[in-house]
Amino acid sequence: MAMETNCVWKEFLSNPVPFCGGFLSGLFGLDVKQDPLRSWLESQGLTVEEKPDHSGGPTPISIE
Repeated sequence: MAMETNCVWKEFLSNPVPFCGGFLSGLFGLDVKQDPLRSWLESQGLTVEEKPDHSGGPTPISIE
């Protein structure tokens, strides 16, 4: 447990603004693909990659 705590603090101290932003967006359930968070990230020089949406349920597969 102490090892994970040290890693979290190390990350926080090296990048406090992005760490707090990521933490708060997760806490409030914000989606990085939607404004205003997306436009703020782009103004900071970061890009949000679009990933396929798999929320439609399980993907069918065939086994031969």
